[in-house]
Amino acid sequence: MNREKLLAQRVIDRRITLKPSVNDLFALYSTMGGFTARYLAESRDILSAMFADKDSFNFLSFTADLVATGLRGILAQLIETGHFGAVVTTCGSLDHDIARACGARYCFGSFDANDEDLRRVKISRLGNIFIPVEDYGMLTEKFVRKCLETSGGTREVWGGRELVELFADSLPRDRNSILRAARRSGTRVFVPGLMDGAVGTHIFMHSQSHKFVLNPFKDMSELSDIVFEAKKTGALVIGGGISKHHTIWWNQFKDGLDYAIYLTTASEYDGSLSGARTREAISWNKLKPRARQVTVLGDATVTLPLLAAAALNAARND
Repeated sequence: MNREKLLAQRVIDRRITLKPSVNDLFALYSTMGGFTARYLAESRDILSAMFADKDSFNFLSFTADLVATGLRGILAQLIETGHFGAVVTTCGSLDHDIARACGARYCFGSFDANDEDLRRVKISRLGNIFIPVEDYGMLTEKFVRKCLETSGGTREVWGGRELVELFADSLPRDRNSILRAARRSGTRVFVPGLMDGAVGTHIFMHSQSHKFVLNPFKDMSELSDIVFEAKKTGALVIGGGISKHHTIWWNQFKDGLDYAIYLTTASEYDGSLSGARTREAISWNKLKPRARQVTVLGDATVTLPLLAAAALNAARND
């Protein structure tokens, strides 16, 4: 262990300007020695490299809770750049995106609200967000049923991605819609847990009275082709769960991702996939040993807007 090498890079005390730009903030983060700031700066560099690497097929993975926040518009903005070839997410993301595009009210709430009282007045709580009951299940059911009854009969066997595109094409105009942004940019949206949400339940109910078959193997075949045909792959993974695992799972068959950024608040000490750091993926062949990779610990409603602003600004100036 070389002591001089360990002490080669000095922490710099920084002062912030009164009107800092995104670039100013990341210059500050990159020279601070501690804690999340340095890793957030590194994530900007890796994401910019992913965007610039024409050989890299990039995945964007995120969980549904984030779509219920104001991040929905930022996710749509990232998708419509065309830098991500595929989105991997959960059924709840479809639920929230469809509901919001159809005019659902998502309101400021509180983690400390009395949930028994909320139930009595027909308000559902997602963290510190309040959602009127009528603006979720009933709204999405009406939309999904109409789509399937008017267009679902055009074929008998559907893949999940094909259904997502059907829904996207039927949504009202909404510049913040993730599904519409994906259609504009040609980004494919995969939902491996399609049955785990309101939209999935509505699809099931439709299938009980119509000739309708959902074939998940069609999506698996597409994902397999994507990974095996790509020269390189990269992923921005926000949160954990099935969307994270499905993204890194497929990449193990190509010796792993070349680029990986995890934004998470989950702990690794319970052994969960959601809390697993990028380095753990190396042991599973899901991330190359020499991949450019970083895990950023922190609330994505704080870290993602900063990362997205910096990456989009860099891409615009290239």
